[in-house]
Amino acid sequence: MTEGAMQLQATATLLMENDRVLVWRYDFEPGAETGWHVHGHEYVITTLTDCALVLDLPGGERRESFIPAGSAYSRPKGTEHNVINGGPAPMSFVEVELKDV
Repeated sequence: MTEGAMQLQATATLLMENDRVLVWRYDFEPGAETGWHVHGHEYVITTLTDCALVLDLPGGERRESFIPAGSAYSRPKGTEHNVINGGPAPMSFVEVELKDV
């Protein structure tokens, strides 16, 4: 990809927010990505589809993982990355951010 070319962006949809949580749905076409970001809250992911994740991490590290549909995992506040759909099919997950209360 040439410098300055647009990347396919994942779609983030805010499903709900209250004083304790933010709940997002993320949908990725093949090759779509979130873009670099730092999480301001601890969060929990639940996969809606099989997810072939490619994670760009600080320092140039790139990690690949496969997370089956219906799985859940958590990550701490301050996690920094770019999430990419590395598979041939669309993928989706729900992210619940736990606000500091």
